[in-house]
Amino acid sequence: MARGTLARRRPRKKSGWGNPIVYLAALLLIGLMLGPVLYIILGGFRTNSQITVDPAGLPNPWVFSNYTEVMTSETFWRQATNSTIVAVTTTVGIVVLGVMASYVLARYRFRGRGAMYALFAAGLMFPITVAITPLYILVKDLGLVDTLPGVILPQIAFGLPTTIIILVPFLQAIPKEIEEAAAIDRCSRLGFFWRMALPLSVPGLITTGILAFIGSWNSYLLPLFILNSEDTFTLPLGVRAFASQYSVDTAKVLAFTSLSMIPALVFFSLFQRRIVGGLTGALKG
Repeated sequence: MARGTLARRRPRKKSGWGNPIVYLAALLLIGLMLGPVLYIILGGFRTNSQITVDPAGLPNPWVFSNYTEVMTSETFWRQATNSTIVAVTTTVGIVVLGVMASYVLARYRFRGRGAMYALFAAGLMFPITVAITPLYILVKDLGLVDTLPGVILPQIAFGLPTTIIILVPFLQAIPKEIEEAAAIDRCSRLGFFWRMALPLSVPGLITTGILAFIGSWNSYLLPLFILNSEDTFTLPLGVRAFASQYSVDTAKVLAFTSLSMIPALVFFSLFQRRIVGGLTGALKG
């Protein structure tokens, strides 16, 4: 009788696969996200007639000339270089200025600190579309229209709120005892920033850098207002100009579009765990 009671009380082993409905929903979501991307990439390997006859079909035969023509184009590489310069410079500016401002807000106590942090937090609710007209006037007065710095500087300014919101919890989570021990060893606040604060906040720095790079690479509205000539176009504007020029050659437009978005996709795919880890650390802090 006792054995029967113990047998009934034994917990049942849970299935390691979980709920199949969750997996089905996840597959549907992945399909909705990856479907357009795969369509664009595979469309570049097709001809216009194949796209017209069977829009959802696979390349048959595979055509590589669309990609080779785009990759041998001087215009594509010039615009890719512009996008790289803008994205890298913007990322460096956002991370460097953001971590310095975050360190002050996280480790210093002064009047107006809370209001300053609230001001940066409010910047998350202030989209660039609202400020595009006065921003264009300001850039024009500075003589930066149709130049890459005219795009880089506003992108740094609009990227700082997100960076500060992520980095402040990282820097606040550093125990006060560590800073006090460093002070006993005659380490200045600046020395503590370089030797302790920066290494301990590396996950947050990587996260903000990735977000800044991808956001700058995919930026369209600001370059659309600031840049006028094809010599200064970034790839998002280059896609628009290329699509207008080759409007009847859909396959080549798809090839140009896929080559333009592949760097951001690869960059995000390689470092997506870093993004999740950095955001998780910010929430814990």
